[in-house]
Amino acid sequence: MSGNLRITAGPYNFVAKQEEAAPNTCAAFLGQLPFRNKIIHVRWSGEAVWVPLGDAKITSEYENHTTYPSRGDILLYPGGISETEILIAYGATSFASKMGSLAGNHFLTIVEGLENLAALGHMVLWEGAQDILFEAI
Repeated sequence: MSGNLRITAGPYNFVAKQEEAAPNTCAAFLGQLPFRNKIIHVRWSGEAVWVPLGDAKITSEYENHTTYPSRGDILLYPGGISETEILIAYGATSFASKMGSLAGNHFLTIVEGLENLAALGHMVLWEGAQDILFEAI
């Protein structure tokens, strides 16, 4: 597994590296590139934004999963008790839904642009949904 992804979210640019501990999730997500959607602020999880994906099935397995992502961690929740989603933590986060705690696959980590991540989170919180684009570089 090699290569990084460029993420453009609202007016901000980030670079994320793929996590070697989640090779199947990375491969499944790479098959979706370029990936365009909207991010909204999380409802239950704290300081994070998310992409709700409904019944989409990008992967069905758990690998390198966590409930407590760090700032810059990007998770893919494969669905189950809640809808499929991508979560991007910008601060203190305890991944959850109205059904309770969730664990998502930590498959990407932001390695460039972290200084703008909280500003993006606050923008989404106070100004609403923002465009997001994931693409290979």
